[in-house]
Amino acid sequence: MNKISLFKIFLMKFAPKTFFRYIAEEQGIDSKKIDFANNLFKKVKRIDIHPLSSQSGRGFIIILDRKLSLHFYQNGDSFYYDGFEIGKYNKGDVTVFDKLG
Repeated sequence: MNKISLFKIFLMKFAPKTFFRYIAEEQGIDSKKIDFANNLFKKVKRIDIHPLSSQSGRGFIIILDRKLSLHFYQNGDSFYYDGFEIGKYNKGDVTVFDKLG
């Protein structure tokens, strides 16, 4: 079992954002990605997910506040981001993942 340093405990308690940036850098992740993700999602009130039809290729769309869609397509055993669109979107299906297993 790994012990956590007093410095990290201090950061977690008194500067959580700095703690996550520090841990990200420690893990080899550009800490700016954490800031970008947080800035993208922190004011979002609603997230919907739509699977893509097989005609479009295998993938899914994440829709933020029914106005901004982020498109992801399968590439082997993972997905890649393919871009975004802006418009008015329908509600997603909250059971979309229930059909997976």
